[in-house]
Amino acid sequence: MKTTKIEWTDRTWNPITGCTKISSGCVHCYADVMSRRLKAMGQKKYKNGFKLTLHENTLQQPLAWKSPHDIFVCSMSDLFHEEVPDSFLVKVMETIKLTPQHRYQLLTKRAERMADFFFRYPVPHNVWLGVTVEDQKSKERIDVLRKLAGAPIRFLSCEPLLEDLGKLDLTNIDWVIVGGESGPRARPMQETWVLSIKEQTETQGSTFFFKQWGTWGSDGIKRSKQANGKKLRGKVCQKIPLSTQTMNLAKA
Repeated sequence: MKTTKIEWTDRTWNPITGCTKISSGCVHCYADVMSRRLKAMGQKKYKNGFKLTLHENTLQQPLAWKSPHDIFVCSMSDLFHEEVPDSFLVKVMETIKLTPQHRYQLLTKRAERMADFFFRYPVPHNVWLGVTVEDQKSKERIDVLRKLAGAPIRFLSCEPLLEDLGKLDLTNIDWVIVGGESGPRARPMQETWVLSIKEQTETQGSTFFFKQWGTWGSDGIKRSKQANGKKLRGKVCQKIPLSTQTMNLAKA
């Protein structure tokens, strides 16, 4: 059962909440806004608001999900935040290894920390590794990601896409997700930027997933993200790459 509105995953698992902002894509962080809202609502898990908090009591949560799921890990934080100790990351990986029926999507803006960890610990076979690439400056994260061995899928999340990324080297990159920013202070995304990425995925053999326009439509008009929708040139382009694990789950 799908329990999240994030279109490229089925469930979220948050053994960590809260974060600190490190790049331009963090400026209008949805997790920051949501954490503060949940704190105001009296949610115990978010009593610290957006302050980084480890939740030991949620580490076993995926063990109760018997059916296979795509699980986005730390939608309300960054798993590889510098203040998260390796010992806690090891516990997260232990849960992942104990639940081979699931596929876990680890997405970070801290590519170097992720690489450092996985140079010392093996990548579980049911983990997809991704980095956020919102602007030209953050493209350096791609080079770090492509060198990581062991993950069946490596992916980019170009959301919010804040400028034309220019030429991309998608060697060893299997999947590229693109989306515009949402919210009252959202920055606009131009259609030419999206089409450039789509064309490069097609020529270099990566899979393309267009999530949404966000607050600004393809015509440059500000509306609700629901009104702007998720069509690119009149079509929904939401493909998910196949991996050995994907095919095994399909046969199960």
